[in-house]
Amino acid sequence: FCVRSVRVFNALVAMTTSLPHLQQIEISHLDRKHKYSDGEDPEEDPAAYYGTPHDIEVLIRFRKLRILEVHHAPLNGRYPCLFNFPLLEQLKINYSHYLKWNLEMLAGLPMLKELYCHDNQFLTGNINSLRVLKDTLEKVTINDCLNVQGNFMDL
Repeated sequence: FCVRSVRVFNALVAMTTSLPHLQQIEISHLDRKHKYSDGEDPEEDPAAYYGTPHDIEVLIRFRKLRILEVHHAPLNGRYPCLFNFPLLEQLKINYSHYLKWNLEMLAGLPMLKELYCHDNQFLTGNINSLRVLKDTLEKVTINDCLNVQGNFMDL
């Protein structure tokens, strides 16, 4: 299910009761001048968004989620709810410039097999944090995330 507009986001909210076992969700940009609610520790007004913010925490109702993709999503701050899916196998976070997260948060995704991150300026942490997923992680791509430290050879 791909969320790329306010209308589709509202459908996602309705699906929390009608399709609670949804396994794949992509979160992307919303309509012009809309955004998701700010997370913890948001940056100062990164973009001129107006209107009602939309609560991204609705995702926690999808406990059987296996694939989560976040692309160009107007997220600002930390959202621990994005890293608490016990069955999640694939996580893609690309071009979400104000989403703040740390590689250590991946510990909340014990079944993660694939991680793709591209151009996330607020991604921090050390590659060594991935050790907690050594029994499940099969594929990792981290590009243009300049605040990530460490070396895959140290794992």
